[in-house]
Amino acid sequence: MPLTLTLTADTTIPIELEGVTPEKCAGTLASEIPRITVFEGNRKVPLGELFHISGDASDQQLIFRGDLRGVHWIGAGMRSGNIRVEGSAGRHLGSGLAGGRIDVAGDVGGWVAAEMRRGLIRVHGNAGNCAGGALPGSIRGMTGGTLLIHGNCGDEAGLAMRRGLIAIAGAPGEFAGRNMIAGTLIAGGRCGRRAGAGMRRGTLVLAGGSQSPLLPGFSYSGQLQLTTVRLLQKHLHSLNFPLEHPHLCTKMAIHRGDLASRGLGEILLPPDSTA
Repeated sequence: MPLTLTLTADTTIPIELEGVTPEKCAGTLASEIPRITVFEGNRKVPLGELFHISGDASDQQLIFRGDLRGVHWIGAGMRSGNIRVEGSAGRHLGSGLAGGRIDVAGDVGGWVAAEMRRGLIRVHGNAGNCAGGALPGSIRGMTGGTLLIHGNCGDEAGLAMRRGLIAIAGAPGEFAGRNMIAGTLIAGGRCGRRAGAGMRRGTLVLAGGSQSPLLPGFSYSGQLQLTTVRLLQKHLHSLNFPLEHPHLCTKMAIHRGDLASRGLGEILLPPDSTA
């Protein structure tokens, strides 16, 4: 039976679980897991004071249960194993992920998959700001791995992204792909304003179009039906993330920039979009 942590604490104070990872729990005696220290606000407390803990972590499988919207840094820095969140979670879920997989049944807060390096994170609900982006003060966002968001997400998705894949079934907010250096972000819903601001390389596939014209640093380069888009769609389908948007099967308008940053990135839009 996987190690199951059920939130029992009735508190409005933020709880931070940084360091509570499958590999750490698998290497810790079952009797010692409740004694792992975590933060409740600025106070260090044992994990067992906040969660009912049952099961076995030897197979590196963790399950979190309860209302976890105030529980942050779940799976941050993990290198292997699997985490399943049976509900919603707070911010910084999977930040710095270096391997393994995290599945969230509900919504997540900001900075999900921030500075992620490898692995896979799937969010069945919505995500907050800076999904797959850089942490405050950092110049490097996601550098690898895959982030799948089945709902919408907030502003600055893929901020300073360097590699990897972000797929959003719904609509991203403003500044998607800001300061992007490489990698791919694909969205099925209508994107917010100022997409690709400051991007230097990388690809934004905005199948649902944009709420407003692109920034003046992007120049129209024609229309093409790109094989890479079809391959990307096929890859997402293999991950049980079917992004079946009609515009992905037709020619898309290519816009290159952001020339204000001497950028060579590209934004793909439906051919009938006003850019």
